[in-house]
Amino acid sequence: MLILRQVAFFIGLAVLAGCGASDLEEPPVPLGNFALGLNIVVADNVQKVPISRDASVEEWEAVMKDAVSDRFGRYDGPKLYNIGISIDGYALAPPGIPVVAAPKSVLVITANVWDDAAEQKLNAEGHRITVFESLSGETVIGTGLTRNKKEQMEALSYNAVKRVEEWFLDNPEWFGLPPKDASLPQGGQPVGGR
Repeated sequence: MLILRQVAFFIGLAVLAGCGASDLEEPPVPLGNFALGLNIVVADNVQKVPISRDASVEEWEAVMKDAVSDRFGRYDGPKLYNIGISIDGYALAPPGIPVVAAPKSVLVITANVWDDAAEQKLNAEGHRITVFESLSGETVIGTGLTRNKKEQMEALSYNAVKRVEEWFLDNPEWFGLPPKDASLPQGGQPVGGR
């Protein structure tokens, strides 16, 4: 029930800007030793906000697995890392809602990562991520009017997995890179910085 309240709260606060352009055609950002091992997605306990299109567990698992493969399958490091994602809650903006309401689609996931060879989970607790669809000229009136369910799910999964990648980049030591703040001396200024 708490997840449903959180999702509903975030829908009410959604005032977003940005572009929905994909970055998957660009080279991936450096992620050290990373290569995708297991791609595990579960949605058995997913909660749907009452004002939402329906989506099955199987639909969510398939679209999220595709998003993980699309983003992390581009990496070819020497070590395998397993990604586990739990889809916790969602709201897919339904069609036919007046422009005044213009609900936004939202997705809540929990992500985990394991070093495959060491059989060790790298994060102490699951990393909770909440994402909305990126807004563009076509989605500002509410994606229920401009996108079908599959397009909404793909957009949300893309945004969620991009946030997982950003989380990985915040923890480079997991992938054999120096810690993010290793180049900062005690004063906190980058070496050679102003």
